Amino acid sequence: MALFPAFAGAAEPGEPPPGSSEGSRKELDWLSNPSFSTEDALLLHQRTTEVTNLIPEKSPLIRTTSRSELSGESDTDESLKQSSKKRKKKKKKHHHYKKTKKKTRGDSSSSESDLDTKHIKDKATRSGRNHEKEVPANLGKKTSNLTSSRFVWLDDIQAFTAETFRIDKKADPANWAYKSLYRGDIARYKRRGESCLGIDAKKQCITWDSSASKRKQLQRRPERYFTKNNVKMLNTDGIPVCNKSSPSNPTAFIPVFQMETDDPSDTTEVNPLGIYDPSTTVWLQGKGCKSADHEPVNTQQTIQEPGININSVLMTKVEEHNKKVRENPRDISAWMEFVSFQDELMRGPSPYASQGEQEVRRKSLKLILEKKLAILERAIESNPSNVDLKLARLKLCTEFWEPPALIKEWQKLIFLHPNNPELWKKYLLFCQSQFTTFSVSKINSLYGKCLTTLAAVQDGSMVSHPLLPGTEEAMLAIFIQQCHFLRQAGHSEKAVSLFQALIDFTFFKPDSVKDLPTRGQVEFFEPFWDSGEPRIGEKGARGWKAWMHQQEKGGWIALKPDDDDDEEEIDEDQEIKDKTLPKWHIWLDIEYSREARHWLPWRPDKTKKEIEDDCEDPERQVLFDDLGPSLIQLSNPDLQRQLLYSFLQFLGVPCTSKLFPSNLYIAMDENNIFDSVLSDEKPLTSVDFPLSGFNTIGHMDTMLQGRHHIGHYKEGEEFIQNVFHVLFLLFSGKEKSNLSICWLQYEISKVVQCLRAKNKKKLKAQGRKSKKLAKNLLKAPDNRNHLSLWKLYAYLEWLLGNIDDARKVFDTALCTAGTGGLKSPQLCSLSLLYAQLEVELLESIEGAVMSRAVHILTKLAESGPYVPYSGQVLPVNVLKARKTYEHALQGYLSKTPVSDQDQVSDANQLVNLVGCYALFQYLTVGIDAAVLIYAQTSEKLEAPGPQTCENTGENFDIQNFPTALEAVTLLHTNLLRFHMKISVYPLNPLREALTEALKRYPSNQSLWRSYIHIQRKSHSASKARRFFDSVTRSTNSLEPWLFAIQAEQMRKKLTENVQRADVGEIHSTIPETGLTNRIVALFEHAVQSENGTHCPLLWRMYLNFLASLGKKEKSKGLFYKALQNCPWAKVLYMDAVEYFPDHLQETLDLMTEKELRVRLPMEELDLLLEV
Repeated sequence: MALFPAFAGAAEPGEPPPGSSEGSRKELDWLSNPSFSTEDALLLHQRTTEVTNLIPEKSPLIRTTSRSELSGESDTDESLKQSSKKRKKKKKKHHHYKKTKKKTRGDSSSSESDLDTKHIKDKATRSGRNHEKEVPANLGKKTSNLTSSRFVWLDDIQAFTAETFRIDKKADPANWAYKSLYRGDIARYKRRGESCLGIDAKKQCITWDSSASKRKQLQRRPERYFTKNNVKMLNTDGIPVCNKSSPSNPTAFIPVFQMETDDPSDTTEVNPLGIYDPSTTVWLQGKGCKSADHEPVNTQQTIQEPGININSVLMTKVEEHNKKVRENPRDISAWMEFVSFQDELMRGPSPYASQGEQEVRRKSLKLILEKKLAILERAIESNPSNVDLKLARLKLCTEFWEPPALIKEWQKLIFLHPNNPELWKKYLLFCQSQFTTFSVSKINSLYGKCLTTLAAVQDGSMVSHPLLPGTEEAMLAIFIQQCHFLRQAGHSEKAVSLFQALIDFTFFKPDSVKDLPTRGQVEFFEPFWDSGEPRIGEKGARGWKAWMHQQEKGGWIALKPDDDDDEEEIDEDQEIKDKTLPKWHIWLDIEYSREARHWLPWRPDKTKKEIEDDCEDPERQVLFDDLGPSLIQLSNPDLQRQLLYSFLQFLGVPCTSKLFPSNLYIAMDENNIFDSVLSDEKPLTSVDFPLSGFNTIGHMDTMLQGRHHIGHYKEGEEFIQNVFHVLFLLFSGKEKSNLSICWLQYEISKVVQCLRAKNKKKLKAQGRKSKKLAKNLLKAPDNRNHLSLWKLYAYLEWLLGNIDDARKVFDTALCTAGTGGLKSPQLCSLSLLYAQLEVELLESIEGAVMSRAVHILTKLAESGPYVPYSGQVLPVNVLKARKTYEHALQGYLSKTPVSDQDQVSDANQLVNLVGCYALFQYLTVGIDAAVLIYAQTSEKLEAPGPQTCENTGENFDIQNFPTALEAVTLLHTNLLRFHMKISVYPLNPLREALTEALKRYPSNQSLWRSYIHIQRKSHSASKARRFFDSVTRSTNSLEPWLFAIQAEQMRKKLTENVQRADVGEIHSTIPETGLTNRIVALFEHAVQSENGTHCPLLWRMYLNFLASLGKKEKSKGLFYKALQNCPWAKVLYMDAVEYFPDHLQETLDLMTEKELRVRLPMEELDLLLEV
């Protein structure tokens, strides 16, 4: 019987024909296909045989099939069944055809493959061309007709060759449905080389693709040191490596010591052969050994794997911290250490996680913060009254909470601890730097509330909370911070009024109200303030006390007004000098001009019959409500003087006073800390003003313009004169002389500014005024023999270029000074300055032994009457002077001061003595001898430890003299700089001296200026960078950051100048790349530091740098970031107007919204431009 009933006719002879019996047909019903046509099948077979006979030998068959034809395909006889099996084998053997899986394709077609790759088709076309020549034309036509609608079996071709191929013209719909070809259809091999496949087996080369995992491994690059895994590996402890070949290495084996024991009976039981070392013997006896307690642990740890090792170390530390806080929950430092330890814990691998989890663990910031917060909350539970823990918690919560929620928490904390001034300072700074809730009036009233509360605690009227030590000093610090806040916000009138009110309230208080509490005194003070009487700094001011006495007697006697020619107010129309300038430029010019002229509070002039309504700008009037709450009582005389010097400093008068550390960097907003005033030309006598970095009142301008008029306008200068006249009435003796020195220093500072500006006309006029003042001060009976004033007057003459006049003044002063010699600090100081000025005139050190400077220093040591220089110095006098200096120095270094006052005067005297002796040795012997003296002195002064000049508690010293060691170091470095200027000398001694000094005094601006001055010419910046990095890590001062940035900016400027120079091809000698990125990184680190976050100067410098690079969008983003931290600084807004002139209106609206002082509203500017 046939397998397929349709082909029953083709059955073998031995079998009965189909349909012979009904039973067999029924049996085979399951094989029947009702849709199959027998006639079609027979016809198909007949055609096939015809085609086979037509095709000649060695001619391959071109076979085309369609899916519809294949679906009805079947075999006709048993021979075809055999051939299909062979065909399947062939298909496996050759890669011409590929089997298609029905599931993948999704159709029910036959098992015949319908897929070909591109290279097979190419080969088909090539083979087709070759065979066309062999086959006759008519046969070719016939074949093509046949093949277009019929198909043949491959095995039926008698002449079968290896190059047989077929063309599949039927499109595959799946390729339209999916994005890519089916992966099984894409060849897995790649050709290498040019040769065709199948031509030359030796030349052809095929590579098969490897598996995906292997491919990924090949593509993986070697990991850098900063990747996650490598950082983890670097954090782990290394395994100690020992050389097994060297027996001398102690870690390679345990040494066995031969020891004779005193009592062998104890050890014979455990050590019968005497082969154990003592520690092992003790351990076998069951005893502990102190020296052996730690060693086995270390040995065991070093054997462990690094990962396990670091885990065990971290786990031990965690246990230690937990044990500490569990056993002693009151130990605040232990809790704080545990909190800071979390950072270290997160840097290493987690000690609790398994190896797999360690890999995937994300060390997120939030996780650390939450852990720290949990620890602090536990700590606060154990210590509910501790403020430090609560502050630390609030600092962490800044990352999580919204500003309103934070402010509520702060208010709760302040409510619980209203007597804590340090907490108040932090609260004020927090509120001041919250951009969303900030406004000037709100913060000003908050300062008032703070000072009122602390005053109530000070009076004892707040019974619930005791007075903490240092409260009075902290109150003055908060008051000065409030004044600087108002100055920076542009409300300079209110700041000046605050100072005026507190000076009157402190120094001119009537005796009748002294016993009242602070608020009671303020109520009595208000009528005086509102009475319209002249205040401190105004003409005819007599003070609150005199006014009260006069009121009791029956009012003031009317005085005739002085007929002075008052300076005419600049007409509003004249304010605009050039209308062609851009609008933003005109606004900046007028705003700056008004800032400089209108910083004094406006008062109605009764002589001109003015009333309060006559004031054009109501903001210029200051109401008592703005300053009443901030008035405080200062009982300490030192703090009273600090108030005065702070006011003078505020007005721009250089004093020896410094700001309190708490408000030092918040008030820093001016770019002049890098200005070395005359220090490059005259290193020995460079003028150093103590409080550079701060805008004095009336000098607010943008970074780029930097217009600094010298001193103040006429009205401001008169105000300062009046202040000094009032203060001279308050004090006498030494304090009065100190005020005279301040005034003369102010005049000298103006002369120095004229010299720096190279304004000869202004210098001449200023010189006349300053000399007149100096002579008037020296005419005063108290000041006639005051050597410090004589010294300043002579220095003033020298600066003005009148060297002969200056020498006469110096000589006169020395002649009248008497014979104090080295024991008189003032005489030493005068002689030192005179000698330094003379030395600076020398062009070289040769022949300096006979110079005027040596004569001055020799006469000082002789302690006799001074004789003016005659042109020569006797060698005998030089030898005597050297011996005298040596004995005097040894005496001072071995002396111990009795009191603090003695210590200050002795420190000053020692500095002057060392300066004179070193300069003397420099001129007579050489630079090495001078350096040796400085080295000996520094060594001696370093021994007891550096004296700190922090303003803390009762040791608060009003003058804040720099320590002796700091001053000696300055003299040392200045002398080295001078010597390098006039002769050849290595840089290293100066660099070493500066680095040692700066490590000790990282906030000394003079030393930093010298350091960046010598480093700017250095070829390699790496030493300086390492030094800056080490200092910034070891201190909280902001100066190292500022000067590190300045040094890099100077370097960038130098590089750009070299590259821009028009000198043809340049081979840059400064191999610097990436300076911009380095500077940006320094700025980013600096603004994240504790003191840098709220420093307006730092943000201004950063904004200026980005704007100079032309990155406008980034600069704008940075401006808003700066406002988030310093929203009160008006200079930032003014800088923004210059950098982003298109957003002028937007910036002014922001200033108005935050209540910053806008002296020229946009509407007024439009009116002025129309006129």
